Amino acid sequence: MFKDKVVVITGAGSGIGRELALQFADAGARLALSDISQAGMDQTLAMLAAKPGITARGYVLDVASSQAFFAHAEEVKRDFGTAHYIINNAGATIFGTVNNTSIEEFEWQLGVNMWGVLYGTKAFLPMMLAQREGCIVNISSVFGLVSFPTQGAYNMSKFAVRGLTECLWSELEGTGVRAVCVHPGGIKTSIEKAGRSCAAATDADRLFSGQAEKLLKTPPQDCAADIIRGLRKGSNRIITGNKSSTMFWLARLFPNMYPRLLRTLA
Repeated sequence: MFKDKVVVITGAGSGIGRELALQFADAGARLALSDISQAGMDQTLAMLAAKPGITARGYVLDVASSQAFFAHAEEVKRDFGTAHYIINNAGATIFGTVNNTSIEEFEWQLGVNMWGVLYGTKAFLPMMLAQREGCIVNISSVFGLVSFPTQGAYNMSKFAVRGLTECLWSELEGTGVRAVCVHPGGIKTSIEKAGRSCAAATDADRLFSGQAEKLLKTPPQDCAADIIRGLRKGSNRIITGNKSSTMFWLARLFPNMYPRLLRTLA
């Protein structure tokens, strides 16, 4: 399914993105990998270099820049000829209540997690439609299923990713291109270390955020394996990671009262 296919992965310098790169390489894919960190990208490429016969190129990319993302799509087309999969994986997080998080901090969060996914979708969708083959994989979160306190900006971005992807389910029908929404939950990546607290965060904010961090237990390689397994099965929604299924059903069965139940999960 993936042999000789061109797979574009953002945020491939660590965590889920790096594990996806390694596992897609094992499946025979050709890899166009990007990250905002040159050092992280170099580490991923070094790990791939140990695998024989792998085709992989690394790029430095700020997904929050539309100009940079569309230029990246042209780079990929120049270097690989086309793209068959775009994995919009790059993400960031900031914690703090809505009241304590500034507009500028919201804009930073949404720039990476929401606009970055839209830019990736828009940059690669035309070539996929032209060849009538492709798959857009957008990484949402379980916080795109339920909304967690002190994660207002993150919740907002991940619900937006879900909404965009579910819209594509209908719009892409019959085109040969499909869209997949991934909801990782409790994945132990570096995002919690690289994440920011809002400048006005209080001790109460940090307490709620600490509850969310306790959920981060699933290794990223397990998450990557679930994503690839879901793609092979043709799933349009992939739920993966610690407590992810629980949160999915909380949102469906108790849409109005799940906030009080979330505190029992950590």
